[in-house]
Amino acid sequence: MKKFLSLFAITILLVGCTKEEVVKTVFQDVPGDTVTVTVPGPTVTVVDTVTVNFPPPEYSFTRNGKSTVFYTGQTTRLGQADALKSAMNDVSSTEAGILDMFDNGEGFSDATLNGTGKKVGNKTGAKSPNTAVNKAKFDGWIKEFVDNVIPAVNASTDGAAGVAGLVSDASGSRTNLKANAKGLEMNQIFSKGLIGAFNLDQIIGEGGYLSNSKLDPVKEDNDAGVYGYAGTDDNAAGELNVTKMEHFWDEGFGYLYGQDNQFAPETGKGSLLNYYLKKVEGVIPGISKTIYDAFILGRAAIVTKNYTLRDEQAKIVKVELSKVVGDRAEYYLSSAADKLAAGEMASYLHALSEGYGLIFSLQYTQDADGNPYMSYDEVNAMLAELEAGNGFWDRTEAELDTIAAKVKAATGL
Repeated sequence: MKKFLSLFAITILLVGCTKEEVVKTVFQDVPGDTVTVTVPGPTVTVVDTVTVNFPPPEYSFTRNGKSTVFYTGQTTRLGQADALKSAMNDVSSTEAGILDMFDNGEGFSDATLNGTGKKVGNKTGAKSPNTAVNKAKFDGWIKEFVDNVIPAVNASTDGAAGVAGLVSDASGSRTNLKANAKGLEMNQIFSKGLIGAFNLDQIIGEGGYLSNSKLDPVKEDNDAGVYGYAGTDDNAAGELNVTKMEHFWDEGFGYLYGQDNQFAPETGKGSLLNYYLKKVEGVIPGISKTIYDAFILGRAAIVTKNYTLRDEQAKIVKVELSKVVGDRAEYYLSSAADKLAAGEMASYLHALSEGYGLIFSLQYTQDADGNPYMSYDEVNAMLAELEAGNGFWDRTEAELDTIAAKVKAATGL
C-alpha cells in the first residue's frame, strides 16, 4: 500500500554551537509516528520546502497497513435497487414480492442480495421531513403497476388515453412500453424517484452521511482516535481500525460509487445516480472528477481532524450531485417534448416518465445555500400539472417546454 505524507511542507532546522542538528518531522500512513534525526556538524540554519502527495490521488486510506475504507452495505442496497427497477417492469411480479424486496431486503433472485439485513425501503426518504408520505408514494407506484399495468399487459391491451397497456413507436425504435392509464411507465418513475429519495437523501440530506448532524456528534471520538469499526480489506481478524466519522463518510461515498471502482471510478455503474453522473459529464465537463476529488479530500480532512476542510468538501459534493438531478430533469422534459413532436409515443412516455421521477427527486437537492431547487410543495404542484386529465396523453409540446424552462430556472444551470 502506498504511503502518503500528511504535511504540505517539511521543515529542516539546523541549530547548535559546535554541531549541526537536523530535525525532520515526517508523518506517514496518516496518522503516524514522528521521526527525529540528529547529525553532528557546524552551526547552520536551513529551511527546505518540498511538495508531498497529500491528499492521496485516489480514495485509498490505511491505518497500520490495513484499509480503513468499506461500504459493503451500500453496494448491497444499490444492487437491490437495480433489481427493484427490473421487478417494476416484470409482468410476473406481485405486490407482495416487490414489497418483500423493498421493505425486507428478501426475495431477490440474486441470492447475495438476501439475508444481509440491508434494504432500500427504510432508506427511502428517511432523512426528509416528508418521509412517510413520500415512502407511501413508492408503495403506491408498486401497487399501481401490479394492479393495473400488469393485467392490461397480460391481456395485450393497447395503451391509450385513459387505458393502461402496451405502447410502441411508429418507427419501431421502442416497442411494448408498459404504461398505466395516464401514460406513466412505473419502473422509470420508481427508479428515478430513488435517485433523490434514496441516493441524494442518504448522501447529502439533513442527517445524511455528509451532513454536520451526522458527522459532528462523533467528533470527540474522531479526535481521540476511538475506533468503532473494522475495515474489511486485508483485515480478516476484524481489528477495529476505523473511526465512526471515517466510516460515515465512506458510507456516503458508497451510495454513489458502491458499484464502481473505488480507486478509479469508471462512472455509469448501476441504474441510479452514478449512471446519470456519467451522462451529465458531457454537459458539465469535469463534474465527475470534482465530486470524486471532494470525497477524497473530505476523507483526508477527517483523518487529519480538519473539520472546516471536511465541511467545504461536503458542500462541493452536495452542490455538484444536485446538478446531476437538476440537469437530467430538464433534459428529459425537453427530450419528451421532442419525441412527442415526432409522434414517437413510446419514446415520449419513457422520457417523460424519467423526467417525472427526476422532478420528484428535486426536493432532495441542495444549492449553494443549502436549499432544494424545488420544495416539496413546488415539486408536487408540477407533478400534478403533468398528471392532469389523462396525464401524459394530454400534454402538449408547448406545455412540456414551459415546464422544462421552469425546472431550468429553478436549478440555475
